[in-house]
Amino acid sequence: MMFGMAALIALGILLHQPSKNLGVPSLLIFIGIGLLFGNGEFNFVYDNLTLTSLIGTMALNVIVFVGGLNTSKKSIAVAYKEGGILSTLGVLFTTVIFGGMLYFIVDFDLLTCLLFAAVVSSTDAAAVFSILESKKLKLKENTDTVLEFESATNDPVALLLVAILTEMILSTGATKTATDIGLELAQQILVGGLIGYLGGLMCIRLLNRIKLEEFGLIPIFILACFVMSAYGSDLLGGNILIASYIAGVMIGNELKRGKVVSRHFFNSLSWLAQALMFVILGLQFFPAALVGDMLVAIIPALLLMFIARPLAIFLSYVPFRKASLQKRLFISAIGLKGATPIVFALIPAAAGVPGAQTMMHMVFFIVLISVFVQGGAIDPLAKKLDLNQS
Repeated sequence: MMFGMAALIALGILLHQPSKNLGVPSLLIFIGIGLLFGNGEFNFVYDNLTLTSLIGTMALNVIVFVGGLNTSKKSIAVAYKEGGILSTLGVLFTTVIFGGMLYFIVDFDLLTCLLFAAVVSSTDAAAVFSILESKKLKLKENTDTVLEFESATNDPVALLLVAILTEMILSTGATKTATDIGLELAQQILVGGLIGYLGGLMCIRLLNRIKLEEFGLIPIFILACFVMSAYGSDLLGGNILIASYIAGVMIGNELKRGKVVSRHFFNSLSWLAQALMFVILGLQFFPAALVGDMLVAIIPALLLMFIARPLAIFLSYVPFRKASLQKRLFISAIGLKGATPIVFALIPAAAGVPGAQTMMHMVFFIVLISVFVQGGAIDPLAKKLDLNQS
C-alpha cells in the first residue's frame, strides 16, 4: 500500500509541470491518477470511506495551517472585515439559499439538501491561492486579498455546519434548536480561536527563548506545536481548522529564527498533503458509478455558481457600501471549489447518511465544473470589470 501510494504521488509530481504548462490544475492530475489506478483495471481496488475521510481531514488541517503561516498581518488588517463576513455569513447564506433550491430539484429531504449545500458552501484555499498566483493577478480594491482571506477562513464554518447537519439527520432523539446550533458554533469558534492563539504564542515564546542552534529542528518543533494546538482544540470542544489557521498566523508572523527553512519545509508539507489527499480521493471514486450521477450534478452546479453564490455575496456586502459593483460581481463569480467539498462530503458518507454516496458523486462534478468554469473565468473577468492594477 505504501509503495503504491508513493508511486502514484511520484507520477503526479512528474506530470505536474507539463500539466501546469497546459493550464490543467494539479488537483485534476492527482485525482485523475487515483481514478485511473484505483478502479480495478490494474487488479487494485481501494474502497475505505472512513480512512479516506480521516486522511482528507488531516491533510486539510495541514493545508489550512500552512495557509495561516503564509498570511501576513498586513493582509488580515486589510481584508478581515469583508473576508470575515464572507467566511461566516456568506457560508450561512449560501447554505440556506442553495439548500432551498436543491429541495425543489433533487430527491432529498430538506435537512439533506441543507447538508449538501453546506458541503459546497465554502471556497477552496488551495485552488484560489494557486490560480491567483499562476495568473499573477493583483486586483484593485484589495479584491484578491479579500478572496484569499475568505478562502483561507471559510472552511471552519462550513465544517461545523456539515458536522451539525450530519448529526441532526442521524439523530433519533430530540432535534437541535437554532439556539443550540448557535451556541455550538460560538463555542467551536471561540475555543478554537483561543487554543490556536495560545498554541501559536507558546510556540513562538519557547523558540525565541531557547534559540535552537540546529535550524532543522525549528520546523519540527513548529509541527509538533501545530498538532498540539489543532487536536488540543478538538479535545476541548473547539474547531480544529480555526485553531490550525490562527496558530499558523501567529507563528508565521512572529517567527524570528529559521524562517526560511520553515517556509520551505511547510510548503513542501502542504504539497504532500494536497497530493496525498487528491490521490486518495481519486482512488475512492469509481468512474462507472460517477458517470451515472454526472448529468444530475449539472443543474445544481449552475445554480450554485450563477444564483446561490452571487445572492449570498451581495447579501454579505450590504454593510460595505463603499465596495464597487465590479468588486462584488467579481467576488460573487469566483467561488472556486477544490478538494475541500469532496473531503466534507466524505463525512456524511462515512457516517452512513442516506443518499450520501450520490451526494458525494454530485459534489465531485460540481468541483470539476467550478475548476474549469470559474477558474478559467478569473483572468478574463478581471479584465472585463477593469479590476486589474496597471
